[in-house]
Amino acid sequence: MAESDRSSYLLDSLLDAAVDAIVVADTDGRMVRVNPAACRLFGYSSGEMVGENIDMLVPDPDAFRHVTAIERYLRTGEARIIGTGREVEGLRRDGSIFPLHLSVGQSTIDGRVLFVALLHDISRRKAAEAALVMAQRMEALGLLTGGVAHDFNNLLTVIVGNLELLEGQLEGTRGREMIRDALAAAELGSSLIQRLRALGRRGHLKPVRLDVNEAVRATMAILRRTLGPNVRLDCALAADLWAVQADPAELQAALVNLVINANDAMPDGGDIVIRTSRVAIDDEYLAHEVGLKPGEFVRISVTDNGTGMPPEVLRRAFEPYFSTKGETTGTGLGLAMVYGFANQSGGRATIYSEAGLGTTVSLYFPADRDPVRPEAEPAPRPKPVVEPGAGETVLVVEDNENIRRLSVARLRAMGYRAVAAADAEEALAILAGDPAIDALFTDIVMPGAMNGTELALRVRADWPHVAILLTSGFSGDLIQPQKELAPPFPVLKKPYHQAELATRLRVLLSGRAGVPGG
Repeated sequence: MAESDRSSYLLDSLLDAAVDAIVVADTDGRMVRVNPAACRLFGYSSGEMVGENIDMLVPDPDAFRHVTAIERYLRTGEARIIGTGREVEGLRRDGSIFPLHLSVGQSTIDGRVLFVALLHDISRRKAAEAALVMAQRMEALGLLTGGVAHDFNNLLTVIVGNLELLEGQLEGTRGREMIRDALAAAELGSSLIQRLRALGRRGHLKPVRLDVNEAVRATMAILRRTLGPNVRLDCALAADLWAVQADPAELQAALVNLVINANDAMPDGGDIVIRTSRVAIDDEYLAHEVGLKPGEFVRISVTDNGTGMPPEVLRRAFEPYFSTKGETTGTGLGLAMVYGFANQSGGRATIYSEAGLGTTVSLYFPADRDPVRPEAEPAPRPKPVVEPGAGETVLVVEDNENIRRLSVARLRAMGYRAVAAADAEEALAILAGDPAIDALFTDIVMPGAMNGTELALRVRADWPHVAILLTSGFSGDLIQPQKELAPPFPVLKKPYHQAELATRLRVLLSGRAGVPGG
């Protein structure tokens, strides 16, 4: 074999073995050689590429003309592309656009100047970067919503508490109805805070073993009465679906959000389909669904044939407060809450959409492989009873003056003797001077050198007979970041009803019978 033949054979072997796409072009920008990886990357055969201009591989030749760049380099030596690497967009035969890393080098073969382009698909890297940015935004939002939840729950505590105290003083039926309506509105406010926490992955979900198909059927029964007259809602439910561990109320809220979004995307009517299926996530699938770990999942997809989303909207669809509905019709929290709920449940939310064709939002939940077993219907909840105190003394520690005053009024209305302190230092002084203190009811987050948890630890050590109940408007991962070091003090979440406070105190004080000093 001649030397030239051996060199050509070696070059062919190298091109064929290369994992990345390699394209060789002349000074006119015509492709003279392409390797198999380049053909696979762009979806063409070698014969369809060789002889054609390299600009066919980019979506906007006018914005990035390789031929112009080559001519400038040959004329001036200015290397804007040659000898350097940069990120560009590639155009496949099917019209899809994807991110590429492009590096170009120059070579002279038999006196002929050629340019060798190495192209690497960076779609997965870009998707991972986008997922990381989203995760960081959600983490930051979680910190923000934790603070907002604390302040908002303090407000709701004052509202709920005063309404309940007022209800006990009213005699007219009409007034009581108005109080109950106001309490119901406060409950909705508390529910919104819970969803904001889930959005920031700081909420306390209540997952149960769930039959997803039953959850979808129950949601459809609600939604069919609320959609537009020209919108058809249907479902395609897998018969052999696995169960999942999820919060049924939050799953229903997520499905309602998705279906309403789909309805809004079809102003002239259309079809919405909710599908359930079993999905095995493997390495090949991960190339398209970045962020899901390998395993078996249950997928719930909501598909519409509405207006769809352009790429610039699709990229931001899960961002909190991003909305295309306008200030009066959309908050921008719907999809963000769905995203937060899916992530907090150990799964993932994804969107596929094309402008003019429609949108599919999919929720993935880790599968619970055991067969779904029907559960007994829960017994109806009895009306909460406010258990009265027996004259015990409760020390209330709360820096918020309104809540402190309300808590004292509530406790006295229940038959307790109540004393109050604005911070831990004042509380310790009261405890040192009043041996009759039976219980400590303290907020966790307080200004000063000692917070509520630290105060409780001190009281447990110095006054072991005192019953301890904590309260906070923060979520658990914020109020007890070192919970493994802290004793298991019970925590009453704000906002709470008077019956809840009464029951907690009665249980705690009843358990003091065998405690020295109790």
